[in-house]
Amino acid sequence: MSEEITVDEIDEAIIAELRTDGRATNQQIATKLKLTAATVSTRIKRMEDANALRVVAVSDFSAHGYGLLIQVAVEVDGRPAADVAADLAELNEVFAVHLVTGRYDIDMLVALRNYDELSDFMLDRMADIGGIRSMLPAIAVDILKYKFDVAPIEAKEAS
Repeated sequence: MSEEITVDEIDEAIIAELRTDGRATNQQIATKLKLTAATVSTRIKRMEDANALRVVAVSDFSAHGYGLLIQVAVEVDGRPAADVAADLAELNEVFAVHLVTGRYDIDMLVALRNYDELSDFMLDRMADIGGIRSMLPAIAVDILKYKFDVAPIEAKEAS
């Protein structure tokens, strides 16, 4: 189980370096920040253990042949929304599923290779999941911003 930690200026500098180059070695980061590699390693491990940091590879949709990004709002009936969301999350094309408030119960993001896959996905694959009352798909016509590191990690102010 992770414990809450305080992220200080040194941690923020390490995170900034990893955002610039996620493959940088502890020694490279240490050299840039005038720290020891052991300090960098210890701090990264501490943040990872507390779920305050995760270093991952992010790839571009189009580089892997996905030309269609769809946001789908899903209204649920007859089943718990969390169960329907869990079933939707199992579909390979779905890369994000959120339980939400408002008119719809679930919001999800789907990546397809082309329009030819749209009918099969919406009418066959999603139709096999029980509890979906209605769907409102919206096709992205242009991606103006795709920022994968949207959760800024900031030090909490002392209360």
